[in-house]
Amino acid sequence: MNQPTSPTLSSFQDLLVIELAHIYNGPYCGLMFAHLGAEVVKVEPLTGERLRARSRDDSDPQEFIMLNSNKKSVALNLKSAAGREAFLGLVDEADVLIENYSPGALGRMGLGPDVLLERNPRLIVASGSGYGSFGPYAGLPAMDLTVQAMSGTIATSGFADGPPVKTGPAVTDLSGGIHLFGAAMAALFDRERTGRGRHVEVSMHDTMYPMLTSALSALYNYPDQVFPERTGNRHSALSIAPYNVYPAADGWLAIISSSEEHWAGVCRALGLEELLEDARFRDRHLRADNMDALDAAIGEVTAMFTRDELTKRLEAERVPCAPVKHLREVDNDPHLIERGMIRHVDHPKNGRVPTVGNPLRVSPDVGTAPITPSPSVGQHQTEVLGKFLGMSAEEAEELRKS
Repeated sequence: MNQPTSPTLSSFQDLLVIELAHIYNGPYCGLMFAHLGAEVVKVEPLTGERLRARSRDDSDPQEFIMLNSNKKSVALNLKSAAGREAFLGLVDEADVLIENYSPGALGRMGLGPDVLLERNPRLIVASGSGYGSFGPYAGLPAMDLTVQAMSGTIATSGFADGPPVKTGPAVTDLSGGIHLFGAAMAALFDRERTGRGRHVEVSMHDTMYPMLTSALSALYNYPDQVFPERTGNRHSALSIAPYNVYPAADGWLAIISSSEEHWAGVCRALGLEELLEDARFRDRHLRADNMDALDAAIGEVTAMFTRDELTKRLEAERVPCAPVKHLREVDNDPHLIERGMIRHVDHPKNGRVPTVGNPLRVSPDVGTAPITPSPSVGQHQTEVLGKFLGMSAEEAEELRKS
């Protein structure tokens, strides 16, 4: 896809999104709106949202910078009459409100979806949470780690002879944020047809179940067999081989063979043509049954070559493979840089730092829009409250002192 010629979707430039959210889940949903050109106003407590507190000094934590580009910040005390009134004034003007407080928390403050929709019937209230607003787990405290545990994600990570291991990425937080963006967009599309807003919710826990498709399918495809929950780097159902991470002279390399063409390519690339005639590996079922012997034979060869050497050999045979990159390598990944996913901003406190680009490429309008650094607490107090509520600078700043 060619580089875009204009920075944002023009239809999004008229959207006002209120982000009453913290940590990763809600802010990533807000970031996706911000990247597309919506005006995203982050309404924070007077001391800032919780993610800011992870910094050990006066700088902003990198994770906050990465998830809050292109947003504006207003600081309000929602428990004060003036702060609440200012917030509701913004709600009156908004198209979308994103929140990921615990279920019922806003309702206890008199700011539940019913109240907000009564004030602004065209509003989309998008609620993200760990387990949703109903069900046996609804009232449980939820963070990425606990939802990984409850969803079965941790049970499937690690090796069969070791303890369960969480995934490295904050997969449930970010999955919840992505799905919440999708739910909000679906409601906005519906509003175009009906003129009505609505409340949508996404449970992080709900979004993890379909991600376990391979692991769960082993239970149903082979009901008479007992599979380990944790299969390391092998296929979740142990039904494909070779499918693993193999040693290289300078690290590790992932190889997957999902067809007979791939299998023949692996053998040719690694000089293991004799395995093509080996009765143990004659078809994919036999290769799966004998994957210990197969992995040992492949690993003995891969260990003699570097990742780059192996990649060139396997790619020449059109075999899916990839080096296991270290985070320092990912930080300078030329592919991510060219596609605009790794962007850099000049942050007033932290200097020049990387931040997250827009993964939604909508040709020819969206992709590498200009990036503004994450805001300081209440940085846009006067601008936002003056624009939408007609407040003077003195009135707007007074709300930060209440």
